[in-house]
Amino acid sequence: MIPNITRGSRMSGLMVYLTSTDTEKTKNAHSDPHLVAGDAAIMSWYDDGVLDRDDALAIAKHLDRPRKLFGVSVQIKDMQWDAAKKERVHVGYKDASVWHCSLSLRAEEGALTDQQWGDIANDFMDSMGFTEASGKAQCRWVAVNHGTSENGNHHIHLAVSLVREDGTKASTHGDYKRAQQTCRELEVKYGLEQLSTVHATRGYDQAEKATAVRDEREMHRSSLARKVRASASSSATEGEFVRRARETGMLVRPRYAKNTTDVIVGYSVAERPKQGERPIWFGGGTLASDLKLGALREEWMESPQLATEAAAEWNAAARNKRTVSKTGPEHATPPAEMWVQYTRNATALADQLRTIPRDDHATWAKAAREVSGAFAAWSYRLEPTPGPLAATAAELSRTAQLRAPREHSKPVALPSIAGTAMLFMAASSKNKTAAQTALMVQLINTAFAVYEMHAQSGRTREAQRIRAVVEQQLAPFTGTMPKAVLVGAEQQPATEAAVPPRSIDIARRGMVPIRPGSAVPTTPTPATPAKTYQPSRRDSGPGLDR
Repeated sequence: MIPNITRGSRMSGLMVYLTSTDTEKTKNAHSDPHLVAGDAAIMSWYDDGVLDRDDALAIAKHLDRPRKLFGVSVQIKDMQWDAAKKERVHVGYKDASVWHCSLSLRAEEGALTDQQWGDIANDFMDSMGFTEASGKAQCRWVAVNHGTSENGNHHIHLAVSLVREDGTKASTHGDYKRAQQTCRELEVKYGLEQLSTVHATRGYDQAEKATAVRDEREMHRSSLARKVRASASSSATEGEFVRRARETGMLVRPRYAKNTTDVIVGYSVAERPKQGERPIWFGGGTLASDLKLGALREEWMESPQLATEAAAEWNAAARNKRTVSKTGPEHATPPAEMWVQYTRNATALADQLRTIPRDDHATWAKAAREVSGAFAAWSYRLEPTPGPLAATAAELSRTAQLRAPREHSKPVALPSIAGTAMLFMAASSKNKTAAQTALMVQLINTAFAVYEMHAQSGRTREAQRIRAVVEQQLAPFTGTMPKAVLVGAEQQPATEAAVPPRSIDIARRGMVPIRPGSAVPTTPTPATPAKTYQPSRRDSGPGLDR
């Protein structure tokens, strides 16, 4: 159940909107707006009949009476955009006595009865402190059932006057966080689908989806997020990231600190538009919370020289000029033994993840970020259109995004597979090799470990989504991969007597099979630094993370 909160000053305007059935005046009009809950007085006057404009104005007058009687208004800061300063500035205060919140189910959950919505609304209002259950005078409120939206979401709207019956003001401090927590509790109480309190992903605008459907293409937000994730995961430095991102075909531009041209504090990306059209830009944070520049920088090497080099690449991108460096690691071919080393690291990572506590969200997020980046890079290299690799990367990226990353401790040291994205980016776009098969086996095992963590934590939705994409979408793909075994540091074709089990079978069991001829060493090899063709990461290459 998803809450969405807004503040306003006109109760009559809100109620007229909530009861509107005129599709010419509002695109969100509904055919059957009716009350399912409210304060005792309002519910004694109205039943579950369809509300019209006169009803809306009468209800608004009732809800607004304490505010007018006591002459009280609830003020909040009025922040407006200053074009000259290029920032939002405080210009005064404005009235915001009306609190409005919608409670929406996902389309897949279907619909609830009026009785169920009424019970949920009453419990929600008690928890938010707007009723006498708070020990204070109550606020006047109503809950309007809007039925099912054009997106398929069954939902209700809550309209609340923030001036209580005795003229005191209701506090809304921390209301969004409290609403989120209340929804999680009500999901358990009423047997609804439980959304995660830990992980959060960015939504999309309905118009954005409609445009993509019309143009018969993937949404730009999805394709850009995958390209950024692949570029970031395969880079050891910020300058390399800028160059790799530009090589994917994206438009890239920096966001500078105020009054500077060399201090980059953010970035935006866009797909190249058709001739005559303008690019649609997305900030890194709007793609995914873990794709903000600050979050990406935590994984790259740092030094004054590297910062200068990165600024030069950003400036070149902003001016649409060629990259500054022509000899970066993205132009080199990694040695063959790196495939073996990262396959061993991925094996060790999958094993160690099963010893990590389920509530160590930072460590799980870091592991999911690296695996998602590997699948994103492989998707970019092998899939002309989004396929099973892209879908797997997207599902794992959900676990990589934490609602409040600063509230979690630092991730523990794990065998690093960050370099696997670099390997896939450097791989041939036409050929699927035995080395790729061996590495993919272990990446799927790591993905399955993430699935197990969600399943054991009671996050059924996340667990089901990961399992579904691994079993249903990766299964056909893995059947096309060549078979291979690891012999020392060489990749050799498999014989009939030494054929590794199919990757998908491994993922279904959630374990690494140990048998002669397996692509997995009989005894997991500890992660050790491998010879690289590029400057090592701060974690000293494919060894242990920080």
